[in-house]
Amino acid sequence: MNGKMKLKKIVKKKIKLSFIYIIVIYIIFSITFYYSLKNSNNINNKEFINFLLKGGNSHLIGDYKLINIVNNSTKFLFSIDFTNPSSILDRSITSSSKDYEHNDDYSNLEELKKISSYIEDPNPVDIDSPIIYIYNSHQLENYNSSNLDIYGITPNVLMASYLLKEKLNSKGLSTIVEDSNLSEFLSINNWNHASSYKASRIFILDKKNKYNTLKYFIDIHRDSVNKNVTSVNINGKDYARILFVIGLEHDNYKDNLKLSEDLNNLFNKYYKGLSRGIYKKEGPGVDGIYNQDISPNSILIEVGGVDNNIDEVLNTTEAISNILYYYIKGDNNG
Repeated sequence: MNGKMKLKKIVKKKIKLSFIYIIVIYIIFSITFYYSLKNSNNINNKEFINFLLKGGNSHLIGDYKLINIVNNSTKFLFSIDFTNPSSILDRSITSSSKDYEHNDDYSNLEELKKISSYIEDPNPVDIDSPIIYIYNSHQLENYNSSNLDIYGITPNVLMASYLLKEKLNSKGLSTIVEDSNLSEFLSINNWNHASSYKASRIFILDKKNKYNTLKYFIDIHRDSVNKNVTSVNINGKDYARILFVIGLEHDNYKDNLKLSEDLNNLFNKYYKGLSRGIYKKEGPGVDGIYNQDISPNSILIEVGGVDNNIDEVLNTTEAISNILYYYIKGDNNG
């Protein structure tokens, strides 16, 4: 009897050790697989933008399947995300809270550069008489990079601006994007992140003086609120919601407000639920102008939030290009 009991204990122990061994091998394989992909599949942001413009995002998702299978299985079993190495440390130290508040108020530009990067224009073309100028006072505001950071891709508002430019130019609306490196400009001048609007103002005025045909000035940002606020599904397609921001601390803000109201009405007509409305800002702790005093046709648009992915942003740039076309060329669609 005692012999049978000992045998059962030995069998159970061997099964337990075998199970632990399998788990260890699985984890080692997953980590090795992840870093092998990371080292062999990097593509740059410029190539990725053109890939998106050609409708290639669905094909790229196929490349993610293997890594997603490994990563999702590991997250299910151990609450570890191998695309986020810090989760391994968090798991070993504590699991007290999964909630956090995203904060854009970085103490210096180096903090921003850790999560985002400057992107060169993938399709630089000389346009003689542009009517739309797109820029980003906060070029490094990033979007959700899940399953993209492994490829060296850092989706941000500058990427969104390039996507929007291509959409607008394809519709015959001559558009340029400010492709100067604003974070580098801030560093050279020893300015902190709070001086971003002062920096972008210099570039706006330069382009305005260079091109007397410019009529519309659009500052693209992204919000820092949660995805449930910044996402919407319209007719089966996922979008990053937009928000117009108008500064009230200059004499001609009513012109900027009127433009935002007109565009907002068109969004409500053609893409109900895509716009979150118009946010009017003034008072202590805010800029209050946002360089909108430069032109009556200056607007700031928050495109999505920190949790939106680039596919949702791409869909929204298509919607924005359509609405701008309706506004500039005339809404003749009923």
